[in-house]
Amino acid sequence: MTTGDVHGPIDFILIEFSADRLTGGAAEALLELVDKGIVALYDVLVVGKADDGSAYALDLAEDVDQLGGFADLAGHRSGLLTDEEMHEAAAAMEPGTLAVLIVYENTWAVPFVAAAMEAGGELIAGARIPAPAVMEALDALEALEALEASGAPDPRQPVAATPSGG
Repeated sequence: MTTGDVHGPIDFILIEFSADRLTGGAAEALLELVDKGIVALYDVLVVGKADDGSAYALDLAEDVDQLGGFADLAGHRSGLLTDEEMHEAAAAMEPGTLAVLIVYENTWAVPFVAAAMEAGGELIAGARIPAPAVMEALDALEALEALEASGAPDPRQPVAATPSGG
């Protein structure tokens, strides 16, 4: 099996911008990730939500003045994102904003996925955990450790060991 036969996890993100124009900073950072082989872009769609709540898409090749550096991503339209996805994205947006909907592959993971598959591994579950939720949990654990260090009892319940099948 070659890494060409293997893909990394594929995700989407929707990033909302509070102004009616995008700047080039985010697009430049995304293109840098592509250039370094960290991600591969499958589709990019810029969605607008008017003050009246109506949704519209901006053409990456034509609406250059409003898109900043995102106009440079015009070649990354695969057709995966349709009007349906545009409207779903707009439902999450505030009126009077623009957002960029991006579908990308985590190509950094391809060697790991290939090695796991070669070893007989198979992905059986996966999920995306919002970074703020993880940071909150780590902060809470740090606070518990500080509490423990002060001599207070640990309020956490231990995980019960389970016998491995066999």
